Amino acid sequence: MEHKDILSEWRGRTAVLATMHSKEVVISPLIKEGLGIDVMVPANFNTDQFGTFTREVERAGDQLEAARKKARAAVECTGMDVGIASEGSFGSHPSLPFVPSSLEIVVLVDVKNDIEVVGHYRSSSVLVRGEAVRTPDEAVALAVAWGFPEQGIIVRGKEKSSASMYKELRTTEAVRAAAEELLSKWFCTSIFIETDMRAHRCPARRENIGQATADLIRNCKSLCPRCHIPGFVVTEVIKGLPCCSCGLATDLAKATVRSCKKCQHTVTLPIEQTSTAEPGECQWCNP
Repeated sequence: MEHKDILSEWRGRTAVLATMHSKEVVISPLIKEGLGIDVMVPANFNTDQFGTFTREVERAGDQLEAARKKARAAVECTGMDVGIASEGSFGSHPSLPFVPSSLEIVVLVDVKNDIEVVGHYRSSSVLVRGEAVRTPDEAVALAVAWGFPEQGIIVRGKEKSSASMYKELRTTEAVRAAAEELLSKWFCTSIFIETDMRAHRCPARRENIGQATADLIRNCKSLCPRCHIPGFVVTEVIKGLPCCSCGLATDLAKATVRSCKKCQHTVTLPIEQTSTAEPGECQWCNP
């Protein structure tokens, strides 16, 4: 059976990137180098309709659904075949509950060939900060301590309200002026400042988006052995690596399952680094 060479078909094509926060600075050169796809950004495309970090608009669906909707909406509004979008989230690490982490995903959809490939990157390097302050001096000092102006800062009247909010602040003078304006209201005794987690105002997020894009490219180059479609990726980790001392199963991974979304072909592959776990990693030998 003859299979389409999707990677060759992509080379020289142009993808539309759904962004209004300069993500193309990070994503475009990596996609061009890794997949040979040129990237363009549509004019006046409003990604805020799918959710905002500044909380004016609740995210549409979960993280992957929001990224997918952005990519497909950009495809629809431009008439192109390939769309790319990214989405970030913040919370506790799934394996380390008391450790904060962020997850960036980048999705590529090819509507012509009905293909979707996703890249991921999780990190604890991006911290969401927010604190109430009572004076303009406190606002400026906290902003600088958090890395302003490279790391953007948002000044708002109340933590849970977007009614009075300043986002595009570029200088300490602007932060001070925003704080003075909000604190001048007779009913206001404190205001809330927080890190701006939008990609164009958060250097650490941009770096992580780049890592997620690199993972996307690797996943695109991982072809299904049956149908040769990109995106033959790990979809399950099988635990139970035996202890070298007692022989009982541990919580460490012993194999991974790779699957194809297109034809549902799966392959189980043992993890090659080691065939047994050390006693120190065994819940039976080292409870």
